[in-house]
Amino acid sequence: MSFRALWIITHDKGENASVRFSRRFATVEHRAKKFGGSLYVAVPEDSSVLKLLLTELGLSDPHKPFVLLRDDCRRCPKTPTYELRVGPGQETLWPVVVITQGPVILACLGLVEVPLEPRPPMAKLMCVSQGITFLLGLQNFLLGPGGKFDNEVIASRLAMLPPVLLEVLPFGTPLDVPSVKAPATSSVVAPAGSQKHPVWKTGFHRGRAVVNIALTETVRSMQYGDPSKQDTWDVYGTVMCKCEVEGVLPDVTVTLTLPPNGSPLQDILVHHCVTSLDSSILTACSVDNSDGSSFSGPYKFPFSPPLEPFRLCGYTSQVPVPPILGSYQLKEEEKILLLSANLKLHESVKNSFEYCEAHLSFFNRSQMGFMDVKVSSGHVDVFKEKNLLVWVLGPKFPKSREVTMEGRINFSGPAAGPTDPICTELTAYMKLYFKVPDITLSGCCVDQNSVQVYSSAKPKIITSRALKSKDYYIWNSTSPAPICQMSL
Repeated sequence: MSFRALWIITHDKGENASVRFSRRFATVEHRAKKFGGSLYVAVPEDSSVLKLLLTELGLSDPHKPFVLLRDDCRRCPKTPTYELRVGPGQETLWPVVVITQGPVILACLGLVEVPLEPRPPMAKLMCVSQGITFLLGLQNFLLGPGGKFDNEVIASRLAMLPPVLLEVLPFGTPLDVPSVKAPATSSVVAPAGSQKHPVWKTGFHRGRAVVNIALTETVRSMQYGDPSKQDTWDVYGTVMCKCEVEGVLPDVTVTLTLPPNGSPLQDILVHHCVTSLDSSILTACSVDNSDGSSFSGPYKFPFSPPLEPFRLCGYTSQVPVPPILGSYQLKEEEKILLLSANLKLHESVKNSFEYCEAHLSFFNRSQMGFMDVKVSSGHVDVFKEKNLLVWVLGPKFPKSREVTMEGRINFSGPAAGPTDPICTELTAYMKLYFKVPDITLSGCCVDQNSVQVYSSAKPKIITSRALKSKDYYIWNSTSPAPICQMSL
C-alpha cells in the first residue's frame, strides 16, 4: 500500500484556501503508470487539485449550490473517498481520501495495484482504509489531542513534517502498518518492553481502561408523493470506536449482529488496524459478487486500536421502507400560498426522538408577510428573513404516529428572500432532521457482552446505537421535482 500524493489545505469558510503542504512520490507514480496503463491519469498541479477538492466538498462557489459533476443524482458518492474529474472526458483521480477538521483539509491519493477497469470495490483496496488511518494520525500530529486549530501551531508542525514523513512514509509507503491478512495476535498480553512500538501509534494509554463503541445508521430519502415518480431511500452505517486500553498492541474484537430476518450488510469497508477478516464477509458484500451469495453475520472485527477515535467500519443496508413517510402539497391562489403536509412514522421505528424537525423553505420570493399555520402536534418557529418554517415535532409522535400541517402564507415583505436555481415557482421541498436513539433500521447492533478485550486490565465497555437523517427530502407533489434515477 502506497500513496501517490499528499496534500494539506487550510481555508476560512471556503475562502482564502491554500495548499500549505504537498508531497508527491516519484517511485509510486512510476508504479501507477505501470498498473494504470492506458487508464493512467497524471496528478495535476496543486492549484488544480485545490480547486477540484473545494468544489467536491461544497466549499467553493457559494452562489452555485448545484454543480452537475458533483450533485448529479446518478452519482453515488462514498465518503471519505472522492474522485476528482481532471479532464474534459472521463479522466479522474481515484481514490482520493479526504479528512476534514474545521478549516483543515487532509487528502491523499492512493495507489491502486489492481486493474482499474472494471473499477474495483473499495473493500478490496488497502490504500483506502490505510489512507484514512494515516490521515487521522497526521491530523492528530497537526492539531494535537484537542483538535483545535491554531495557525501558529500548524505552521510549526508543518515545518517539522518533512523529516517526520521520511521516518513514517519513506517513498510513499507507511511503515509498521499491520496487514489485514495477518493472523490475530495472541490473547496472552506480552510485556510492553517485548513488543516493538509501531511508528503509526503515537504513544501509550495509561489509566482506566474504557472501550466506547458507537454504531450510527444514517438514512437518506427522496419522496415525491406521485405514483409516476419512484421514491428512493438508502441506509449506511458507521461504527466509531474509542479504545483506551493499556499495552503496545492490545487485542480487541467487536462483533456486529443482525436479527434473524435482517438484511445482510453490504459494501463493508474496514479500518486498516483490523488484523483479520473472514473472507466470506468481503466476498458476499462485494459489489462484484457474481454468485449471489449472502452473509448475514455475525460480523467479527479483531483489531489493535490506535489511541485516537477511529471509524472501525462502514456498511450499507437495504431496508424495505423509510422510517417516516411524508406528503407535501403547495397551491397558489391570488398570491397566497396554500400548504398542506402530512408525516407518518412507520410502525417498525421506535417512537422516541432525540430531536425531530421539518424545515419548509421558500425560495425566489419576497420575504414572508401574513401567515396562518396550524399543526396537529408540536409547534412552528418562523424565520421571515430566511423564508423558513421550522416545524418542531418534539420527542414523540402522537399515538396515531401521524401529524399534519395546514397553512396560508403571503409573501409581501420589503426585501427579497433567498434564491435557489432548482426551487422555482412551486417546486419546493420539506426537509426532515431527526435522530432516534437506541435503534437502527437494519437491526444491526453491537452486543456489549460480545466485545472481547485482551489487556492487562478489564475495561469498561460502553456501546450505543442510533438512527439519524441526512438529505431527507419530501418534495411538493403538485409541481415538477428533480428525479433520482437510482438509489442515493
